[in-house]
Amino acid sequence: MKMLRIMLSATALTALAPAHAEKTSDTRPNIIVVMVDDMGFSDLGAFGGEIRTPNLDTLANKGVKFNNFHTTPVCAPTRAEFLTGVDHHQTGLGNFPELRQDNQIDRPGYEGYLNDRVVTIAERLRDAGYKTIHSGKWHVGYDLRANPAARGFERSFTMLGGGHNHFGTDKGRPRPNMPNVGLIYTLDGKEVSIPDNFYSTDYFTNQLISFLPERGDKRPFFGYLALTAPHYPIHAPAKDIQRYAGKYDAGYDALREQRLTRLKELKLIPGTITAHAQTSSVRWDSLNDADKRIESRTMEAYAAMVDRIDQNMGKLVSELKKRGVYDNTVILFFSDNGPEGHELDKSFIIPEAGKAMLASADNSLGSIGTAHSYTWYKSNWAEAGSAPFRLSKSFPTEGGTRVVSFLSYPKHARTGIETSYISVRDVLPTLLDLAHVKLDNPAQYKGKAVIAPQGISFAQRILPGAPPPNISPAFAAGEMFGRRYVREGQWKAVHIPPPTGNGRWELFDIEADPGETTDLAPKNPEIVGKLIRAWNSYADEKGVIPPIIPGN
Repeated sequence: MKMLRIMLSATALTALAPAHAEKTSDTRPNIIVVMVDDMGFSDLGAFGGEIRTPNLDTLANKGVKFNNFHTTPVCAPTRAEFLTGVDHHQTGLGNFPELRQDNQIDRPGYEGYLNDRVVTIAERLRDAGYKTIHSGKWHVGYDLRANPAARGFERSFTMLGGGHNHFGTDKGRPRPNMPNVGLIYTLDGKEVSIPDNFYSTDYFTNQLISFLPERGDKRPFFGYLALTAPHYPIHAPAKDIQRYAGKYDAGYDALREQRLTRLKELKLIPGTITAHAQTSSVRWDSLNDADKRIESRTMEAYAAMVDRIDQNMGKLVSELKKRGVYDNTVILFFSDNGPEGHELDKSFIIPEAGKAMLASADNSLGSIGTAHSYTWYKSNWAEAGSAPFRLSKSFPTEGGTRVVSFLSYPKHARTGIETSYISVRDVLPTLLDLAHVKLDNPAQYKGKAVIAPQGISFAQRILPGAPPPNISPAFAAGEMFGRRYVREGQWKAVHIPPPTGNGRWELFDIEADPGETTDLAPKNPEIVGKLIRAWNSYADEKGVIPPIIPGN
């Protein structure tokens, strides 16, 4: 099925607009985007999970749940595409700022920070009269020219890098073997320190709330809350971890089956779907008792991180209701990519950094989840969270890019599940539509040529009477770490080089096989050839420079 991308019609815009606008206030919707880090597709209760998430569940169940929302495979590129609506290879984030290779450094699209060829959603909405605020992870550049304060945010508290100790005990400490990357926090563009009682989710949420418009400021606001949870290291307050004591003693295999059953019951996946097999051969029953206790404790701490996110979402929603603006606030929630399944100390991406962080950590049973530990939950737990889809974060497979997402807009949005293919690049035009912001010339900004947003609005799809879903895109493609994918309608080709893949193009019918379980490439060489040519054209157009991978 070909994807028909629908622009918001004038009729739909009229339906969204208030019947009359008070002269003393702006009645356009407030907008809050909440981006979480490395969350599993089925972690939330509303998406089949067992973790206690009542506040997020209420928002999701009273809004529109997306079961076909796609990001890039990893965090920095997703953030760049969300902020600009442009393919990340053109934004300056063709690769992680910290991991650019010699063949990429200083090439167009690989500047290592959000470049001046793109315009952010904050700049667009600020110019349209919104108060723009940000709190949390940035990861689109350390350069002052790319700081939130320089890219459209009126107020911002920012952790510039990609990750940190969630209790803040590594503040000011440079990353091993990454001399140009430290743990830098800025407030409105100026470097600041963090308090001793820091916990990331609490602090970031409190900062965003403190930035909300003051009494008498009648402007609508755009808030971007970018939480670093549940990204590794897995850290959570002790009382939250204790809530999950014994919860995961049955292990990751049982959890995976439990979540798959619940996803089917909620109709978030087809009842006939074939789930992709787990990549690890280590089954729960083969572990000894000591290893089981370590694994269970790690998942307990992970669940506590997600629980803490929900608590803070409840706090944010309560503040909106207290101010009387909740009903007219759009809340879009999504993860930046699939769950983290790597063993970081063995990852080819940043092996030395992972080993150095592990060397100084106390990962004993009683320490897991504390500020002294440095753990992550590896592929078996990750693939319980990404099932039925294949693999997890960093891969261009469905498990790496199809993420948990929903939109709440009590004043106007419908309820239910939207199955249409949605790209993270579609968020910017959607939010501009909801804010009634029209770009007269998207390829010009303040007299300068820029790259126009490439996404298409899905605003019509959240309204009552939404058009029939289109579950496949006419075209989509991407690359990260040399791993590639390309889609045309039902067909998806994936190329994952060694050591994590077989180095050849695979072909899947995603409509019939969203779990990517059956490689159809040997039987369909013509389709594979066509898709490879399409990817090559895409790479030329976007300026993709794959990294040089030793041995390939």
